[in-house]
Amino acid sequence: MANNCYLLECTASGERLLVDAADEAEGLLAWLKAQPGTGLASVLTTHQHWDHHRALAAVVEATGASTYAGAADADAITEATGVPIATTLEHGDTVTVGEVVLEVIALRGHTPGSIALLHTPQSGPPQLWTGDSLFPGGVGNTFGDAEAFTQLYDDVVARVFDRLPDETGFFPGHGDPSTLGAERPHLAEWRDRGW
Repeated sequence: MANNCYLLECTASGERLLVDAADEAEGLLAWLKAQPGTGLASVLTTHQHWDHHRALAAVVEATGASTYAGAADADAITEATGVPIATTLEHGDTVTVGEVVLEVIALRGHTPGSIALLHTPQSGPPQLWTGDSLFPGGVGNTFGDAEAFTQLYDDVVARVFDRLPDETGFFPGHGDPSTLGAERPHLAEWRDRGW
């Protein structure tokens, strides 16, 4: 599925968080070991779909990392992986990685509990990890459900585009990153096409 996994590290403390232990646990663990830092403190799963947590059990077992997920998706993730979610997250919650505080943005529609993580540094543009809720070219798949599409589109517009500047970089669960400024001119097109 060519998923993206992201390793976020506090440069002051070395504490690290993995966004989506998607697959290939051996490769992920080797990659983590090769990086400077202090092990892996936590894993955040952006949503309940199988292609974003296939390596979760092995990574948590090997590292002892704590787990985070959106509250509405947590039970489904545990059922699929056997891994209890230690901390369930709602819109507006925060996740701390060392000295860095990341804001949780709920982007409902791709799944009920899909979440994104926002880092707002003291200098430089904000950075947003969006799972499968926002991609270059549109919002995530809502599988033909018009109500779910409207929910996701509305959340993405109100909670991301209406709030964050054009220079905000975002990093999706598949494919290449982009900026809000590159995507903003296409919002009406996304709404009109309904996907």
